[in-house]
Amino acid sequence: MLRRRSMSLLDALIHMVNFFLPALGMALLLPALARLVWWRALKPAGFARQVTWVAGVNALVLMAGLIVLGRDGAMATYAALVLASSLTVWWTGLR
Repeated sequence: MLRRRSMSLLDALIHMVNFFLPALGMALLLPALARLVWWRALKPAGFARQVTWVAGVNALVLMAGLIVLGRDGAMATYAALVLASSLTVWWTGLR
């Protein structure tokens, strides 16, 4: 007989961190890479400010993808994550 093991608080925390890790990774990676190309234009925009904005937008995109698609890790969600990250970097520093 199989018994379901309930999720502990630590398991839930690890699950939530792993869910939001792509948002944080893209938030750190994309502004840094954009600064390699447009370093003069992005100089006035603070790096920490851009990372904060991109991380927040990406977290919203991940949650929307989970709600709309009904599961985590869909490629459409990750494509939207890249698009949202790019648009946020543009909005916070290049427009």
